[in-house]
Amino acid sequence: MRIATFNVNGIAARLPHLLEWLEREAPDVACLQELKATDIGFPAQAIREVGYGALWAGQPSWNGVAILSRGADPEAIRRGLPGDPKDTQSRYIEARTHGVRVGCLYLPNGNPWPGPRFDYKLKWFARLLRHAKKLQASGEPVVIAGDFNVVPTDADIYDPKHWRRDALLQPESRDAYAKLLAQGWIDALRAIYPDETIFTFWDYFRQHWPRDRGLRIDHLLLSPDLAPRLKAAGVDRWVRDLPKASDHAPTWIELGNPSEKRATTRKAAAKRTPRKKPPERD
Repeated sequence: MRIATFNVNGIAARLPHLLEWLEREAPDVACLQELKATDIGFPAQAIREVGYGALWAGQPSWNGVAILSRGADPEAIRRGLPGDPKDTQSRYIEARTHGVRVGCLYLPNGNPWPGPRFDYKLKWFARLLRHAKKLQASGEPVVIAGDFNVVPTDADIYDPKHWRRDALLQPESRDAYAKLLAQGWIDALRAIYPDETIFTFWDYFRQHWPRDRGLRIDHLLLSPDLAPRLKAAGVDRWVRDLPKASDHAPTWIELGNPSEKRATTRKAAAKRTPRKKPPERD
């Protein structure tokens, strides 16, 4: 089973890219962020025509998240992160599909730092930590996927010194992400590629995409019971290279069946895929 996350950066503008990716790569589950569309404006019919059911939470002009499920309709669990009934931003959605509980998130960016937006980021993160702990206690296999707007370490960015005042690299942001992992969540890309340079986001400035000056901010976290099923992970970089692309590329993992043990050791994985970059399915 393949589960992916993709910040589309405007689903209306990127719909042809999204549909091409769904048809070409056929993930079983796709978590989308930054829809920038109302609930009514979500292109459910076009997505259904390529074989996907969908659950979404829109918002005019900003935010918005969705979970797509190949060949099935996701079973809705919640729209919105619990813990603050006054928070109306569409940043979290949760569903069951293909035997897995999936939380799709678009964590606040937090810029400019310092300031109220960064304070909101940390409060939202604190709520996520509380909810993530409950998800682990549920006894279900869980994947939390999305744009976390956190660069976990300096190894996850092309040049950290130029980003030191950015909210994505602040110690508080990184500490909150580390606390998630300390709960037992598995950072799937790092589990497969512990030492490689992997990027999922390249901004539109100073030719950062052609120069491969990126950041890793899109993450898929697995509950501990899913770790033995993790077989592969990667980034579909070809999507970022399309004309007028999103500044993110889809990031994915592959899980084996519940009865399967982890298919390969790191040495076996090295024989199957390039070590310098996660595999690109061209």
